Amino acid sequence: MTFDFELLLVLATVISGVIWVIDAQYFAKRRQPLQTEDKEGETETNEPYLVEFSRFLFPVVLVVLVLRSFVAEPFKIPTGSMLPSLEVGDFILVNKFAYGLRLPVGHQRILNLSDPERGDVVVFRYPENTNIDYIKRVVGLPGDEVAYYDKRLYINGEPVPQKPVDESEQGDYRELRYKETLGEVRHDILVNPVSSARDFVVNVPEGNYFVMGDNRDNSRDSRVWGFVPEENLAGKAFLIWMNWDCTFSEMITLDCQMPSWNRIGSIIE
Repeated sequence: MTFDFELLLVLATVISGVIWVIDAQYFAKRRQPLQTEDKEGETETNEPYLVEFSRFLFPVVLVVLVLRSFVAEPFKIPTGSMLPSLEVGDFILVNKFAYGLRLPVGHQRILNLSDPERGDVVVFRYPENTNIDYIKRVVGLPGDEVAYYDKRLYINGEPVPQKPVDESEQGDYRELRYKETLGEVRHDILVNPVSSARDFVVNVPEGNYFVMGDNRDNSRDSRVWGFVPEENLAGKAFLIWMNWDCTFSEMITLDCQMPSWNRIGSIIE
């Protein structure tokens, strides 16, 4: 069973708000004669704990709900499918209004601001299970022809510009590192020269997007499960605010690496 945090926030906001309003309208005045004074002489109201807690909780969850649903939401990168751009353990922020405002539950778009562009790193609800969030890079827009030959990407019959990265900048990867240009975005990708290539040509339907991981030979993306519908988009990733990889080992112990301080504050390209 998948935990729906957005639904929990909405329910907590509604329930605490309703309790607070009903109490203020109907019960608060009746409690006034029950006022007492504490030891320091200050007046106290005999307010039920549930009402007191709701009055405290409502503004807190409301602010969290608004910020998380309409401004920015944090995510953690669990796999290496977006290497070298995003590493396992990266904590990122996602711009929730980049592609329009959506309701926190149901996710209907209520305001259209812009559409994804080639090269955007997007978070979306996985088409085969919308309770799971995925992150990939947009390579094909609605109406595009996307092709992949000999591990080279083609958009509408034109090869996407790509050049090898200098050996001094290759990093500790076993794969080859290339600098790719998608639209206005220049980003690095990894290609494994010994893995088999699966060539294809697809046409992206209207209202859908074709996405791929930057770790081209180690990513389960649109090449496997198809297109991302527009209504599945959650937002655009724009910032790494922390990197800390902690996982549970087979012995059910917490295994944590040292945080990568140099990644904090990095802009996602």
